[in-house]
Amino acid sequence: MSIRPASLSIRPVSTMFVALYGELALHPWRNPVAAESDAYSLFVARSSAMGWLADAAENGVGGVWGMNDAGQDPDGGSQPSCRVWFQVGLNAPIPAGQPLPVQAFLACAGDAVARMGILHLQGIQILLPVERLSTRSSIEVRTLLGAAGWFADSNPRLRTRVRATVDGGQDPSIRTAAPGMLQRMQKIRQDIFACDSFSLTDDAVILQPAVINELWRGPAQHQVTFHGALIEWSLDALGWLAAFLASASSQHGVSTPLMLTVSRSEDAVAHVD
Repeated sequence: MSIRPASLSIRPVSTMFVALYGELALHPWRNPVAAESDAYSLFVARSSAMGWLADAAENGVGGVWGMNDAGQDPDGGSQPSCRVWFQVGLNAPIPAGQPLPVQAFLACAGDAVARMGILHLQGIQILLPVERLSTRSSIEVRTLLGAAGWFADSNPRLRTRVRATVDGGQDPSIRTAAPGMLQRMQKIRQDIFACDSFSLTDDAVILQPAVINELWRGPAQHQVTFHGALIEWSLDALGWLAAFLASASSQHGVSTPLMLTVSRSEDAVAHVD
């Protein structure tokens, strides 16, 4: 992939990356050659409007992240293939007690994609800079639980079985942390992700890697797959799940970037409109 000049100095340890897999039907009225309507420009415009983009003119003052790059491939060959991806660098240390801003990141990605077309989402891959979490306390989880009311009126029929594979690359600590993570997740009272088991076998979610190894401690090597039910198959719920797993892994001793890959256990598809 080609990297545009970053608006901020991006260090590998501060990178958040998301790749969306599935089928992307572009809007017929969209001008695909217009610079302002590509994935990069749309993400910049949306995250700026929401106050999440750091001000490059002020040396990165304010905001949550600095833009690095984005791209799209609506005609990919492999199935499922990566259709759209976004990459940012976190602007500052995560405040104590706050989770990784994955929900905001995926919300911005979803809004940008919705301007481009309709995505039939089959899987997602997210790079989580767990090392940016300031502590290993349970405060981040409590913060996430405090925001769980957003999903209170979710349609019960949308509940979806998922497989969430967390990969530590060359660092095996996620495997050591997995039993404690499962035990802790099962004790926490919440309805967004009900985790019933984990495995260390080869049943990991298989998606073509979209992120280069230099951005984390790749290649993929040490994996844990958590099995459970997600309240709905949406970028919003997936963002919550990603932040939840990042906080749980940090609490149990993981301090390196993690690659999270999630797909539905069923063969159905979902729309991100």
